[in-house]
Amino acid sequence: MLVGQRRAHLLRLLDETGKIVAKDAAADLGISEDSIRRDLRDLAGEGLCQRVYGGALPVSPAVVDYTTRRSVEPGGKRSVAATAAALVRPGSTLILDGGTTALAVAEALPSDLECTVITNSPTVASALLQHPSADLFLLGGRIFKHSAVACGAAAVEAAQNVSADLCLIGVTGVHPDAGLTTGDAEDAAMKRALAARAAETYVLASSEKIGTASPYRVLPWGQVTGIITDAAPTDDVIKQLSALDVEILHAGVL
Repeated sequence: MLVGQRRAHLLRLLDETGKIVAKDAAADLGISEDSIRRDLRDLAGEGLCQRVYGGALPVSPAVVDYTTRRSVEPGGKRSVAATAAALVRPGSTLILDGGTTALAVAEALPSDLECTVITNSPTVASALLQHPSADLFLLGGRIFKHSAVACGAAAVEAAQNVSADLCLIGVTGVHPDAGLTTGDAEDAAMKRALAARAAETYVLASSEKIGTASPYRVLPWGQVTGIITDAAPTDDVIKQLSALDVEILHAGVL
């Protein structure tokens, strides 16, 4: 089998099964695991898969730039945001991460909801400037432009001095094997710091992120309260997550 045919086969396998196990793929094709690993490395270099130990997973579409991501599944993000906003109780303190779904949450908070919002996102803060009932605290640091959030040592230190009832964080990938992932190491560290300061943490995960992976792990399943998603309950990945005792809050598409 030619290299091009082999790589096309691997991409079909990834699309059909949601993962590639290098050992199994090598056995199926009658070639060495080294050849498969080289193929996966090249495919990952082209942004067509996310390499993981032993194989590869679908790459998250949420690794594109911030402006482009705002046009990806806007209906799903709005429905996830509406479900998330309903979790914010009057008088409570919310830690709201950055990203396009978090921005939708900020826009979905009722105007008469009295609450405190702590965020590391300038765009989220800007969206809440005109909210008549929300107190607003902005955590500063180096701005990670991909998600328009502050991260790095200064931002993590600032996060360690706050506490909240609820934390809502975004990720770029949700996969039963890879876990909750994102595309930047410092952004992942910031999300961990934010989640550690709240009594409950829910992950904002619109359907395009379900079953995909990015390079950096954010949190293990045991450290989040649940996932809010518009993915169908019958989705294979959602079923696998439920089997891991992960709480799933299902959001209807708006």
